[in-house]
Amino acid sequence: MKQPEPSPIIACTISRDVQNFDLLIEDMETALGENWGDLGFSEALAFLNQPEAASLEFVAVAIDETDEDDLVMLGEIISLANSKNIKVILIAEDVSPAALHQLLRQGADEFVPYPLPENELEAAIERLKTVEVPPVAAQPQYGAAKTNADGVVLGVHALAGGTGATTLAVNLAWELATVDKKDSPRVCLMDFNLQFGSVSTYLDLPRREVVYEMWSDTDSMDEDIFRQALVTFEDKLWVLTSPPDILPLDMITPEDVKKVIELARAEFDYVIIDMPNTLVQWTETVLVTSQIYFTTLELDMRSAQNALRLKRALRAEELPVEKLRFCLNRAPKFTDLNGKSRVKRLSESLEIGIEVQLPDGGRAICQSSDHGQPLASSAAKNPLRKEIAKLAASLHELGKSEAEAA
Repeated sequence: MKQPEPSPIIACTISRDVQNFDLLIEDMETALGENWGDLGFSEALAFLNQPEAASLEFVAVAIDETDEDDLVMLGEIISLANSKNIKVILIAEDVSPAALHQLLRQGADEFVPYPLPENELEAAIERLKTVEVPPVAAQPQYGAAKTNADGVVLGVHALAGGTGATTLAVNLAWELATVDKKDSPRVCLMDFNLQFGSVSTYLDLPRREVVYEMWSDTDSMDEDIFRQALVTFEDKLWVLTSPPDILPLDMITPEDVKKVIELARAEFDYVIIDMPNTLVQWTETVLVTSQIYFTTLELDMRSAQNALRLKRALRAEELPVEKLRFCLNRAPKFTDLNGKSRVKRLSESLEIGIEVQLPDGGRAICQSSDHGQPLASSAAKNPLRKEIAKLAASLHELGKSEAEAA
C-alpha cells in the first residue's frame, strides 16, 4: 500500500536547547500538532538555506540570558529568515532590554515573554497570518508622513478618585481617532499610571512585558522599540498600556517621560496621557509639555479642596496653572437650576473656569468599561459620549485652524 506523505513542517523552534523551554514545546504542539521541528542555532543557519525551508511559515527563536553572548549569530538567523520571507517570533526569558532591542531591530516580527502567558503563542501566530510585513516596518503607516515633533499633547488628571479621568482619556482618544472619516488624525493614548492604570481594561487590551522593558531602559529606546511597546485598538488608536505588574511611580524619571513624549509627538497628531492621581516628580514634565491639561472633578467638597491645593502647589513652583482645564464630571442637567447654581458657586469660590461639563452617563459607562469598548461603540447616543465627541471635534477644528494659520 502507498504510504501517505508526511505533512510538511510549517514551523521550527530555534534554541540552544528546546528542553529549557518546556512550555514552548507544549504550546507548539497545541497550535501545530506534529507539523513543526526543532533546530539549534548553527543548524538553523544551515537549514534556512536549504530548499526544505521553503515550507516554513515562521520560526520561534527562544533565548534566555545565557544566549546574549551569541547575539551576532542570532541576528544572522533573524536576518536570514527575513530574506526567505519566514516570520520570526522572538521568545525571551530574562534577556536584557539592550539585547532584546538589538534583536527586534534585526527584524523579529513578534515578541513574547517566557514563561509564555496563556494562549499568547497562538495569538502571536494568528497576528502573523494577518500581517503582511513585519510590525516594525509596517508601523510607519501612522508616522511616515509625520517627521516633526509637533503632535498635540493632552494630559488628563483626576483631582479625586472616581471623577472619570480614565473614561475621559479613553473616549476622547477614540473620538479624536475617528473624528474625520476621510483623513483621520493619528492618535496615541498613553497610560502613565504605572500602578493601577486601567486603560488596557477599558479597551480590552493586553498588558505586555515589553512596556516594562521600555520604561526600564529608555537610554536604549528609539522609534522602533517605542513602536513595539504599543498595541492597537481596531487599527485606529495606538495605546501604551501600563505594565503588567505594579511598579513604583518613581521608577521613571522626568527625562524618561520627556523622551517617551517626544517620540510620541514625532509619530502622532494627538497624544493623550492618562495620569496617576498622585503628583510625582515627572508630573511637571507632562504639564509643561501639554497644550491642555484636563483635570476632572465633581460637585463635592473633596474635589473643591483638592482643586485649591493643586492650584496652590503649581503656583508655588511657578508652573503654568493656565494650562489647566477643569472638567466637571456628573454635571447637572440643563433643567437642574439648583445644580447649575451650585456649579456657579463652586467656580466662583475656587476662582476657576469650569469649561467642560460632562453629564452623568449612568450605568452604560461602567458596562462599556467592563466590556472593553469606547462609548461610541457600546452606547453611541449616551449623553456623556455626545459631550466628549463635541469636545474632540472642537479640539480638532482648533488644531486645524492653528495649522492653517501657521
